[in-house]
Amino acid sequence: MGIQNDVEISILCRKLLLLKKEVGLQWLIASPFLPSVSIVSTLRCLHTTSDDPLSPHLPKESDEIKSLIPKGFEVIGAVIVQEKTELKLEKIAGDAISAVRNLRKILYGNGNGDQVLIGAVLDLNDGSGEHDLQFFISRTGNSRNLEKASNVVYETQPEKQLWEKGCIVRCELPLNLPLYYASNNPKDVEDAYARAIEGVEHKLRDPQVAYIIEAQNKPSPGGPEPVIIHGTELEPPAELPRNVIVLETAEESLAKSITCSYFFVESKNISSFTSVEEDADKILVSVMFNRSRSRLKPAAPTAEFYPAMGEAKLLVVNHKLEVLAYATKDLMLTHMVSELVIPGLVDQLHSLKNKILPDLLVQHPLLRPYHFIPSGFVHPVTVLYELSYGETEMKQVEVRRSLHLRLGLPFDRPLLRIANAINLSSVKGNTRDKSNQRGSSLLKDVHQGIPGSGVSGGSISLIQGSYEYYHYLHDGFDDSGWGCAYRSLQTIISWFRQQHYTSIDVPSHREIQQALVEIGDKDPSFIGSCEWIGAIELSFVLDKLLGVSCKVINVRSGAELPEKCRELALHFETQGTPIMIGGGVLAYTLLGVDYNETSGDCAFLILDPHYTGNDDIKKIVNGGWCGWKKAVDSKGKHFFLHDKFYNLLLPQRPNMV
Repeated sequence: MGIQNDVEISILCRKLLLLKKEVGLQWLIASPFLPSVSIVSTLRCLHTTSDDPLSPHLPKESDEIKSLIPKGFEVIGAVIVQEKTELKLEKIAGDAISAVRNLRKILYGNGNGDQVLIGAVLDLNDGSGEHDLQFFISRTGNSRNLEKASNVVYETQPEKQLWEKGCIVRCELPLNLPLYYASNNPKDVEDAYARAIEGVEHKLRDPQVAYIIEAQNKPSPGGPEPVIIHGTELEPPAELPRNVIVLETAEESLAKSITCSYFFVESKNISSFTSVEEDADKILVSVMFNRSRSRLKPAAPTAEFYPAMGEAKLLVVNHKLEVLAYATKDLMLTHMVSELVIPGLVDQLHSLKNKILPDLLVQHPLLRPYHFIPSGFVHPVTVLYELSYGETEMKQVEVRRSLHLRLGLPFDRPLLRIANAINLSSVKGNTRDKSNQRGSSLLKDVHQGIPGSGVSGGSISLIQGSYEYYHYLHDGFDDSGWGCAYRSLQTIISWFRQQHYTSIDVPSHREIQQALVEIGDKDPSFIGSCEWIGAIELSFVLDKLLGVSCKVINVRSGAELPEKCRELALHFETQGTPIMIGGGVLAYTLLGVDYNETSGDCAFLILDPHYTGNDDIKKIVNGGWCGWKKAVDSKGKHFFLHDKFYNLLLPQRPNMV
């Protein structure tokens, strides 16, 4: 085994190691379009052939990975986490590369022999972190001829490297498949469906098919015009002979030389990356099956007739394909269509067929692809969901739990619900401060960009996720002087809405009062009153309306609140929900803490519901209605009163996906 090699392994994924102190196998995902060997993500192996977690069931794994990972990314390696000290690392790395090689044969065929493959090993007896991984490479796919990787770079700006020179390709294709079958032989419908799928595959490479390619968001009226590519201009598939001569016009010849960069006038400079939806360049591909193009040779109209041997029935299966792919901007459009778009459509068709065939007549599942970019991922993943089931039904919950396990996502956050799917079809707009909630004009995440806390050497712990700012007089309702806790509760519930734990509307003051009456905490006369509520009442309402449990911290005086900073920091790091602070007749929403454990210096990030002005974010921040507050400011003024007790309400994340 060689000690040095010239292959650089670049780590672009935010979370490389999913297996924590447990034996198992992970697949490593890369893009052949990126320089060097760049690992963009990793997937946990879920299916094994036996009780051995290191023996993958390759057919099951390939089926799921094929539909999950967009074209332009592929499996190029595996990580094995083990604790068998008697085995050499090279032997284990060889087993990983052997598994990768066999998986790639199923996924991509036998034409990838020159691809560098990676085998990484983590011995739990020596460490448990990402930097304890030992990387080996094989230049030929041979699991016995390995070299140890000496240059592994963990990129600090992976999105910049991926999206400055790359783009998202999106293709939608609605299909209506009429299936005729004999009434006395329902099995015929499965054969008819399989033939219809095969027919669509052939149409995608038909000489008469047209692919209309355009920029997703045209930069200006004078921007690049759409490009039309016909089936005759596509690169022949690998299994066809390449010496076939095809006559083409000058226009067709020009179209074949155009690259993806044609649609992007300016080079991308991603200095601060927000999201793929906002910042990535996008190309839209539309498929036209209509034979509106002149034939090369004269031909008479033809009709096909299939005589029915008996009574027949008709079943129409509707599919809406939507595939994403990753391409670098120097890739030719013809290659993009033939190597990314068409294989992506075919793979999604087969994934739909595998899911629908067992229940085609009995249930006729309604399947739809959705795309997600979960936390820690730098590229989208695609999931096929069956819409016949509600999202809270156990079958759908189990599907999401399996996906969370494969992607290394936490099990207490609904990251893969349909409401979290990315929307690449909408025009880019400024949505930073406004809610995406229908009809809402509320400000969102007003703490972003505020001045620092002034705590020297502190550690900042903040709310995780988005919220809406509710305050006095909002929506024209006058609650000045008594409604601050109601407004804090509305902000908290908006957080649960924004994170898609619930779909209920944010309740009004009257609906909050109604909930407290219904559980027996208040008399009916409470409804419509201007009576205050506190942390305990808020916990009752959260439990009734959302099923959310809460932890309550009591302090006898505002002077004791700094002593709770460590506990509050832990809450924001583990739960990440907004906290309601109630003391005397005042209530606030706490969004974070900045705490120096050594000096004890601390500050509280307060969102103040007592604001009565219009929703002007500069006015709110400059006026101190959202900002860092020290227990004692530079003038000696106490923010939290020493002669008042305080209750802190800490909502807990539901344990759900």
